[in-house]
Amino acid sequence: MPIVLALLCAAQFMVVLDVSVVNVALPSIAEALAVGPRELAWVGNAYALTFGGLLLLGGRLADLYGHRRVFVTGLAVFSGAGLAGGLAGTAGLLIAARAGQGVGAAILAPATLTVLTSVFPEGPRRTRAIAVWTAVSLAGGTAGNLIGGALTQYLSWRSILLVNVPIGLACLVAARRLTAGPGRRRGRLDVLGALTATGGLVALAYGVSGSVVAVVGGCVLLGLFVLVETRVAAVPLIPPSLVRARAIWLGNVAMLLAGACLNPMWYFLTLSLQNVLGYGALLTGLAFLPHTLLTMLIGLRVTPWLMRRTGDRALIVAGALIGAAGFLWQSRLGPGGDYVTAVLGPAVLISLGGGLLNTPLTVTVTSGVASENAGAAAGLMNTAKQIGGALGLITLVALTSAQGADAGPAALAEAYGQAFVLIAAALAGVAVLALALPHRRDHATTPAVEPAAEEHTH
Repeated sequence: MPIVLALLCAAQFMVVLDVSVVNVALPSIAEALAVGPRELAWVGNAYALTFGGLLLLGGRLADLYGHRRVFVTGLAVFSGAGLAGGLAGTAGLLIAARAGQGVGAAILAPATLTVLTSVFPEGPRRTRAIAVWTAVSLAGGTAGNLIGGALTQYLSWRSILLVNVPIGLACLVAARRLTAGPGRRRGRLDVLGALTATGGLVALAYGVSGSVVAVVGGCVLLGLFVLVETRVAAVPLIPPSLVRARAIWLGNVAMLLAGACLNPMWYFLTLSLQNVLGYGALLTGLAFLPHTLLTMLIGLRVTPWLMRRTGDRALIVAGALIGAAGFLWQSRLGPGGDYVTAVLGPAVLISLGGGLLNTPLTVTVTSGVASENAGAAAGLMNTAKQIGGALGLITLVALTSAQGADAGPAALAEAYGQAFVLIAAALAGVAVLALALPHRRDHATTPAVEPAAEEHTH
């Protein structure tokens, strides 16, 4: 069991790492490949959008084709695309490779959680395993800035992509220890559902930046997705019975909003450290160390202990409110600020809040799910988190970019501070939503997440 958990965490770490690892390397990439600002943005967006948009399909793959087969496929695609990106000689090839990594990540990420929930039965052992998996996921986002800064400064920007290759090969070798999981089920893969969901989410994300036509198109495609899932698909990506459970649909709404808060933090805090406080790439990465260490400590040690003694809802509410307080403090960062009061102090509250929030919320949206729907539940959760992060970042940039147009550190600090205030407000919304969640025992046996009758008739 420990080896299997280590394998799943290593794979998840790679997936989350690549969300943020390119951040501090972007200036080097722009210089090396003569990339303009618009193309440069797609180095990150190509990964985030394909990853988030295809997660529902990736989650269902594990249910239909077997856990080990899908896990190995995701690893191979992700590592191969990393190799292609590290060797890319043009911006177009690099962007295409990053999109390929997103496809691999969309297959791999839900498979890690599907295997975890299949290997560890519900109870304290699963809670502990999810706590480790969640802490590693949170640490991966933070460590991406540190690892990216160190590799870029001492080696090359290409190394941030090539490093995935040996890690991926090691995971492929270790994957032989995984059980095959359930065999292939009858029914076809819901490709139409995947296309409408992905197209709708991408269009909506693009439209948030100012295109009304894209927003309308995205809403139409998402409406078609609902129609396909409820009326057309033989084996839907999201079984309708799954989202009838209040813990599932409401928990994932809270997960989406939490993703819109916690994921964009790295973008705005990275810019604050470099553009307001004047930190370099490596120093910026080192400044994130407290976030990594504190989040892992809280997630691994404190949260599981508290979950055995109090309800999930209380921890989610407390984590959201503590995190909101941290972001309000972070919004006061300005030119000339010292590290302790400008970065470390807020980091303590933000990390405490995130560490308390994520594990009980993840347990809430994955407990009580029938084994044949475990992949769908994992894919839905990861989609909510990633799409929430993408939409949150685009929205926050759109709301704060006007004030940040001036190149002066003071004007930039004001714009970034407004983003942190908005994040704090959204986290307060997460706390309100959490109050409506059922106790875990209320949904652990709810019939709404039993295998759907219509699935058997198909």
